[in-house]
Amino acid sequence: MNSETPPGPRERLYRRERQSVPATRAFTRRALVDWNVRRRADDILLCVSELTTNALLHGVPPGRGFLLRLVPYGDDDGGVRIEVHDSGDGVPALREPDEGGRGLLLVSELADKWGVEEREPGKIVWCEFGGV
Repeated sequence: MNSETPPGPRERLYRRERQSVPATRAFTRRALVDWNVRRRADDILLCVSELTTNALLHGVPPGRGFLLRLVPYGDDDGGVRIEVHDSGDGVPALREPDEGGRGLLLVSELADKWGVEEREPGKIVWCEFGGV
């Protein structure tokens, strides 16, 4: 992320529909190109797909949407934080691979850190990638 002016966060609201997942990847890809992020870009895109898919399947009530927020941090060799805000109940948790979804398992393996924060209503599921 070499730039004289640090890039600012980017965010976009998405509706509860299947087309939102590829749209989040395209939005993220554009941001990463603009921020000159090359290293770990594929991992970031995969985690965006997993977190937004989880939001659609488990976190977004009918008639609602979710917010994808991308936050760059640091200067040279900085990082990117992904946040998915939804208004659903429940807290996501890692599952054993034979119990179904592998999304958070992938996120936990690829990202440097991940977690869940409360918000009213709902939650924010996030992950971070350093050294991008």
